Amino acid sequence: MSEADQQWDLSPLYKGPDDPELSRALADAAAVAEQFRRDFRGRIAADSLSADLLAAALRGYRELQQTLLLPYLYAQLLFSADSEPDAHKALIARVREAWSAISEQTLFFELEILRIDEEHFSRLVKDPEIADYRHYLEQLRVHTPYTLSEEVEQALKRKDLSGREAFVQLFDELSAGLRFSFRMPGEEDEREVTGEELLSLLYHADRSVRETAFSTFLRKHAEQSLVLTSCFNNILLDHGREAELRGYPDLMTPTHLASETAPEMVERMMEVSEQNYALAQDYFALKKTLLGYETLKNTDLYAPVGGEGKHYSLDEARRLVLDSFGGFSPRLAEAAAAFFDERRIDLLPRPGKSGGAFCMGMMPGRLPYVLTNFTGTLRDVSTLAHELGHGVHYTLSQKQHLFHFHAPLPFAETASVFAEMLLTRHLLQHERDRETRIALLCAKIEDIIATTFRQNVLTRFELAAHRQRGEGLLSADDFCRLWWDENKKLFGDKVEMIEPYRWGWSYISHFIHARFYCYSYVFGELLTLSLYQRYLEEGSPFVPKYLDLLASGGSDRPQALLDPFAIDLADPGFWQKGYDVVRGLLDELRAVLD
Repeated sequence: MSEADQQWDLSPLYKGPDDPELSRALADAAAVAEQFRRDFRGRIAADSLSADLLAAALRGYRELQQTLLLPYLYAQLLFSADSEPDAHKALIARVREAWSAISEQTLFFELEILRIDEEHFSRLVKDPEIADYRHYLEQLRVHTPYTLSEEVEQALKRKDLSGREAFVQLFDELSAGLRFSFRMPGEEDEREVTGEELLSLLYHADRSVRETAFSTFLRKHAEQSLVLTSCFNNILLDHGREAELRGYPDLMTPTHLASETAPEMVERMMEVSEQNYALAQDYFALKKTLLGYETLKNTDLYAPVGGEGKHYSLDEARRLVLDSFGGFSPRLAEAAAAFFDERRIDLLPRPGKSGGAFCMGMMPGRLPYVLTNFTGTLRDVSTLAHELGHGVHYTLSQKQHLFHFHAPLPFAETASVFAEMLLTRHLLQHERDRETRIALLCAKIEDIIATTFRQNVLTRFELAAHRQRGEGLLSADDFCRLWWDENKKLFGDKVEMIEPYRWGWSYISHFIHARFYCYSYVFGELLTLSLYQRYLEEGSPFVPKYLDLLASGGSDRPQALLDPFAIDLADPGFWQKGYDVVRGLLDELRAVLD
């Protein structure tokens, strides 16, 4: 893979941050927003509202959103690839301000939809012109009890720009700008490295390297405690005050509404997860034996065993992922290959680039982009499969209109986790070396632990922090204590946490970007384990049903989308089945070890 192919090409979107087309799009969006307001304000909630008028308004609103989304998403991609240039910072600030201003202009539209008489609304959504928007409209109207007047909603949006969103931007810039002085393995001198390079060393074979690297990473964040604690305090306070203002019955209510998940179902899922913490502890004890340690530290959780220390080139990783996708469906492999062929993927870490990995879904008519920080580990290969799973999901849902394009939050991780399972089984089927098979099983079990149990811990920590913030300002020590206590419940007496891990909360961007997002990982992982088990049982008849699920985007309720698979999300036994798969993987690992 050439050097150019390792970075994405954003030129099909815009030629650069100073592209006149970008400025024109922002100006056009502002003008269209003003016209939209003149054309429809006061007419949507009227008793005389016709299906034709509502359909015209929905089309106009959708087109306006897409006009504004392109520069907005481009700015985010540009900033994620390199946050250092002032031009990139200026552009993302500019598009956020434009988004805020246009959102104020058009805020009336969704508010008026909420005020349509229920009987009148029921007649309207039966009209063929409106039927395609039904789920969007119904989902919008569940927010009716918590929506305020247009003037107050406008004030909240205006406040967010210099309030919550400003702290999000501060956190992002600080995180992306952190540099660490560290002597990398095999090198003689210390040099400046990125956080991603340090975190990748958690998979290094040398125990002291793992602990030193993670400690260096966490202590740098501790040095930034003033800024990080301020970001967390203000974002938590903002959410609590808004929840109070809107009258939400619970801090998680807005997430449940957006995710279309019942609070009781999510709590049941989390309780089942906690009841299975012993499974994770069984694996930790097994890992300690495999490593030959007297004590297992949390920096040892991803230590390589057997053949896990193998390094993969980008070309190898690409081939493995595409082959595993192709074994399930050629359509899946073709959609994933297009990311490389069309340079819609940015692969390697570098200064200024955002850490971690993500897939930017874009919108109908614009194919998604993927960012990773590939360093050659088995984990990185799995991450590549994960993000390309997201990418395939967004590719298949292109047939949906904008309002049904994104899958509900709990489904957001389904395709990505399924992709990881395809990769793992592909590797296991073609690998005969005992040590490598051990490594593959350990990696998969560790990944499931990270995506279920750990995300459950993160959700409990976040909820505890939000609740305690409602009682007063939290100190850095408060955050560290809450983090330590929740992690202790998972690790029990099987894992010893290193002291700097008290700061493990401080770098997790989900707490900053999306309230209580982490439970969706638990949902997605357990759901996917169940779906994958169905695939193993049904074989090829399962494939079209699964592809249809991905292509459905967010066009219906989660339960309705799962009806073809006869899955009942309200059944606690369903969530337990996911953990039964984990138990089966543990048994498979023990069989290889015997």
